Order: sequence, then structure tokens, then C-alpha cells
Amino acid sequence: MLPSTYRVARMQKTLRWFERDIPLLKLRVKDLSPEGQRSARQFAEALVNRTRAELRRLLEEQPEPVSESRACESGEVPCEPAD
Repeated sequence: MLPSTYRVARMQKTLRWFERDIPLLKLRVKDLSPEGQRSARQFAEALVNRTRAELRRLLEEQPEPVSESRACESGEVPCEPAD
């Protein structure tokens, strides 16, 4: 399985790509019927929304970085090596 930071970075890159492509989509579908244009725009919007939702989910699942002081207080990592 890929590290979560890598997955988040890939999802952010994908979302930026989709968002930058929206103006170009309008040019590509201009020759379609009004129904075809509407369908293409709805599909693109759904794809962007789904990508945003997936990115939010990945960000929520990411473990919080544990600071050294918090780790010592919580007992997760020993502050000093045992003798």
C-alpha cells in the first residue's frame, strides 16, 4: 500500500488537473448538442466533487504527526533510553 502522504499528493495533483481542465472542457463540448454539453459538464462536475471528497477522506485518515513533547507525555515513546 502507498504511504498516505503520497496518496494525498497524488489526489491533490489530480484535483488541480481536473480544475484546470474545466475551461478546456467547455471548448471541447461546444459542438455537442445542448443535452450532450450538459451531460459532459455534469460528469466533469461529479468527477471533481468525488475527487474533492476522496481528498478530504484521505486528509482525515492521515495520522497526526506526534511531537516529541506530546509523545513523552502520552508515554508512546520513551523520552530517555532505559538503563
